[in-house]
Amino acid sequence: MEPVIIVLIILVVLVFIALIKTIQVIPQASAAIVERFGRYTRTLNAGLNIVVPFIDTIRNRIDLREQVVPFPPQPVITQDNLVVNIDTVIYYQVTDARAATYEVASYIQAIEQLTVTTLRNIIGGMDLERTLTSREEINAALRGVLDEATGKWGIRVNRVELKAIEPPTSIQDSMEKQMRADRDKRAAILTAEGTRQAAILTAEGEKQSQILRAEGEAKAAALRAEGEAQAVRTVFEAIHAGDPDQKLLSYQYLQMLPKIAEGDANKLWIVPSEIGDALKGLSGAMGNFGPLGGGSGTNGSSGNGNSSGPERREKPSID
Repeated sequence: MEPVIIVLIILVVLVFIALIKTIQVIPQASAAIVERFGRYTRTLNAGLNIVVPFIDTIRNRIDLREQVVPFPPQPVITQDNLVVNIDTVIYYQVTDARAATYEVASYIQAIEQLTVTTLRNIIGGMDLERTLTSREEINAALRGVLDEATGKWGIRVNRVELKAIEPPTSIQDSMEKQMRADRDKRAAILTAEGTRQAAILTAEGEKQSQILRAEGEAKAAALRAEGEAQAVRTVFEAIHAGDPDQKLLSYQYLQMLPKIAEGDANKLWIVPSEIGDALKGLSGAMGNFGPLGGGSGTNGSSGNGNSSGPERREKPSID
């Protein structure tokens, strides 16, 4: 009985193993390649699948989701013979599991080498400045070449990105100095422009101030002249309205004479010839008294009867 039990146990184990190999569960977004006696038979899709145990074998399980693969920095020579290190990132997706398994030995390695080769060809036709400013152009050209080459491998390249472009250290120092010089130049230009604008505004302000001041002075002078003219007209009209006689006019004339001699700079003043007539008129009005009355018989102060002109008298200086 014991050999029979052992055989039954072996059969149960074999049946269990056969069931395990018969039923294949493939996860979502995955695929499996089935080979029968080493030859491709079919591709298992996601879900529960039945295979022939010990005859069908699973060659490869492939993830159909989009994959992201960063590649290490690669030295690339530009058109102006400068070496730059470029990091790339590839976004790809397997669209045909059979082609990805049988058309290329290792599609990851193939994509990396194709990326490096294409990148060197593209950068070799650009100088450093264009390389640093043409990321989108490089990405588009690189993606076009990769997508065309990897199509027969069952791979679709969705996106290519240049993660970093690092020029040599000496070039970086030169670029930094150039940028600093450009910033200093722009700052100096802005400062000079601000100073010029401030000077222009200051000059405009002074000009407007002088114009307004001159207009104010002109208006003030005009108003003063108009006021003086009005005062003269008023006095003239008052005099004519009052009908003054010779006596009043003579008195007013004598009152104005001291103002002629005002000022310390006046060393010489002229006595008008009309002063005799004014004195005669004033003496006639006030009567014959004092020295003024006694001198009424003379014509002027020169001692002769006719005063042919003004008499010059020295004004005493006041020290």
